[in-house]
Order: sequence, then structure tokens, then C-alpha cells
Amino acid sequence: MQIGYHTMLSQKKIHFEISERKILLRVFDVLSVFLSLYLVGSIFDFGYFKMTRDNYYWVIVLGFYITFFGAVFEMYNLQTAANQYQIIKSIILTASTTVLFYLLTPFYTPELPSNRLQIIYFFIAISSALFVWRMLYLKFFASHRFVKNVVLVCDCNQAEELITALESADPHYRVLGYIDSDKENGNICHYNNIQNITIDTIEEFVKKHSICDIVIASQHTEGITVQLYNKLLHLLENGFVIREYTQVYESSTHRIPVQYVARDFYRYFPFSRSNQNKLYLVGVRILEFLISVVGLTLGLALVPFILIGNFLGSRGPLFYTQQRVGKNGVVFEILKFRTMVQNAETGEAIFAVQNDMRITPFGKFLRKSRIDEFPQFINILKGDMAVIGPRPERPFFVSAIAEVMPFYETRHVIKPGLTGWAQVNYSYGETIEESLIKLQYDLYYIKHRSIFLDVNIAIKTVSTILFYRGQ
Repeated sequence: MQIGYHTMLSQKKIHFEISERKILLRVFDVLSVFLSLYLVGSIFDFGYFKMTRDNYYWVIVLGFYITFFGAVFEMYNLQTAANQYQIIKSIILTASTTVLFYLLTPFYTPELPSNRLQIIYFFIAISSALFVWRMLYLKFFASHRFVKNVVLVCDCNQAEELITALESADPHYRVLGYIDSDKENGNICHYNNIQNITIDTIEEFVKKHSICDIVIASQHTEGITVQLYNKLLHLLENGFVIREYTQVYESSTHRIPVQYVARDFYRYFPFSRSNQNKLYLVGVRILEFLISVVGLTLGLALVPFILIGNFLGSRGPLFYTQQRVGKNGVVFEILKFRTMVQNAETGEAIFAVQNDMRITPFGKFLRKSRIDEFPQFINILKGDMAVIGPRPERPFFVSAIAEVMPFYETRHVIKPGLTGWAQVNYSYGETIEESLIKLQYDLYYIKHRSIFLDVNIAIKTVSTILFYRGQ
């Protein structure tokens, strides 16, 4: 039997987890650029960038710029990386910005070359290296030959929902079969030709289909019988990975699956220690103060232009205030540049939607560029809001959504933010269903709140502004 399992392991298809693919992209972006620069220096009369022991910091700075601007221009977004048109656009933006900043960085980069042709060599070396490597990635790493075959242990009536969520989170994640753990049901589910596996045939199925992971998603503990447990344990002992569904979903989507864990949600939800870490909170508050001062200064510089635009395309008051729910459910007045027509709501509050007719032409520009949010730096200085956190919602909507989603008000354990994990990962929430998805992102942030995640959100926010994707 052991020989059979060793054969199974050797037959497994190559598969990279999402985090591994992102690390792979970063490492080979940098290595390909360094190799390209070395070849250009060897073949042509290129003396601007030479890698030696004495100037190792040139290499460090260049590597940092490539990965930083690559993140800003979404080079490490797997959807972008798998799309030829989008990745070429990102490569051009990343290479151009990297070269510009590298040339203008004093002390830690080479002096500007007197021969302008050296700059052309430098740009071509970086952009061509990124292009060649990313085309290889598209052909070999983003293809379906790296599909990860999975078996799901779940209740029959949840199979479709769970399978759809997993496969939409990672296109290379393919559920081939499931074991029904709800014995009381007695039904056999049919979904996209996914096979219903019996306990007796699971080992044969795993061998035949080169299964990589077995995911446990059953909410009925009695469904995990002694016989099934022993089969799973045997597979585990022979090198197969067995994981719990909420962990797989969370790591793949960076969202909390509140629709799956039902009303015992808090059993699955340890809050981030950063929410009580005094050093983290004080450091964040200092940064928020500095960012707010800079933001308000920039906002004041833009006010004359906004006044002209408001006069021509959005007649009426420049500012407007609105009640929003803050930390611990405390209601505060949020301040924004007005983007809708006056008296946009005459009766009951309604969600703003995409292409909302109430938004003025100039207001649309303010929203897309995120300039309408600048006055909220005043709210940040007052302590009503943070720079990063769940977006504050109106009391009417909070009450309506909380009736449907029992965990919605969990968002209020921290301050609402000017930007947040949901804002940079998902479009505007126009319905209750879309609000649920945004809630999943918000709860993920609350659970994993850290400096690293804050920096990630800040970079994604810059990408949102540069690509004009504001709502």
C-alpha cells in the first residue's frame, strides 16, 4: 500500500498556492532585470549600472523600486498577471516609473550618465526583461497544467455554494469530487459533473485523479464517522494535505466566509492583536495626523479648481455633511465635497449605484479621482475616522443590513476609514448581497490588521487612484 501512495505522490501535478505565485513573480521580476542589465553591460557599451561589492546598495534600491512600483501598477495581481494586454500595460508603467525614480534618487543610485543613450539602454533592459519573463509565466505558470485537483467533504445541500466559492477564488482550484457528510439527507447532489465519492472508494479516487488537497467543510461532526476519519488519517499519514474549508477560503479570497459559519461566527473569529496593541495604535495615529495635514494642504491647493468645476458642472454648495456610524456605533457627521445634485434624496435613503443619475458630471470626476474624500481628513484629525478601516455607513443602511447579516456591526469594533480592504478589492456595494461581500473583506481586515496589511491597502489605494477606479 505504501508503494501505491508513493506513486500517487509522484503523480501529483505541479501547483503553486496564491501566495507562492506572488512570491515567484516578485523574485523572478528582480532576477530577470538583473540578468538583463548584466547582459546589456557585457554586450554593449553600458556603464551606468554595474553590480559590484562596492555598490551593492544600487542593486537593493533597484530591486525595491521594481517590486514597489510593480505592486502599485498591479504586476502581482494574479488576474492582471494572467491577462496579456493588462500585464503589458503594467510592465510599461512599472518600468517607466522605476527608471524615472531610480535616475532621480540621490546618493544610493549611480550619477546621471552624460551619454543619454545609457538611459535608453537602462529602460530597454528593464522593460524587455519583465516582458520576456512575464510572457514565459503566461505560457507555463498561468496555464491549466498547474490545476490543483481537490476533494471536498461537505453536506450535500452546501456542495454547490462551497464549490463555486473555491473555484471563483482561484481559477486553478478544481473540485473533482465530494463526500457527503450529511447522512440524514440521503440525497445525491449533481453539480457540474462533480462526482459523489463513497468512503470505500476515496483512496482509489485520490490515486486516479492526482488529488492535491482534501478540504473538510462539514458542519455536522457526526458526519465525520470513525470509518471516514480513519481513511482521512491514512491519507494524511501518506503526505496528502487535509485542510479546513474556512482556512482555504480565507487564504484564497482574503475574506471571512460569514455566510458559511452561520451564527456561531465568533468561534471562528480571533481579533487581531493589533487592535489592542498600544504601540501600533499610537504609531498609526501619528501617521494619520501627518497624512491628514499633507492631505488637507493638497486639498486646499485644489479648492480654487474645485470651485470652478463645481460652479460650471455642479451648481450648488461645495460641501455636504451626512451622518455615518463610527467606532462602537457612535454616529458622527462626515464631510465631503458634494458630488450629487441638490436634494438627491427626497424620501427614504437609497444605495448609490454605478452610473447613478443623481451624480453630476463634475461629481463623477471627483468620485473617480477620489478628490471628493479630501475633506474627510478633518474627520481623521478629529478622531472620528482613521485613514484605513471599514468605510463608514449611514445609520439607516446599518440597521437594514444588520437585520439580514448578524455580524455586520462587528465592523464597528474599530474606527471607519478613508480607505480600506473592501474598497481596494471590491466595487461599490449596491445591494445587500454585495454588502455581504464587502463585509467579508472588512472582517478579514479586522482579523488580520497589521502594518503589512495597512501598507498593502495604501499601495492598492494608489493603484485605484492612478487607474481612475474610484466610485
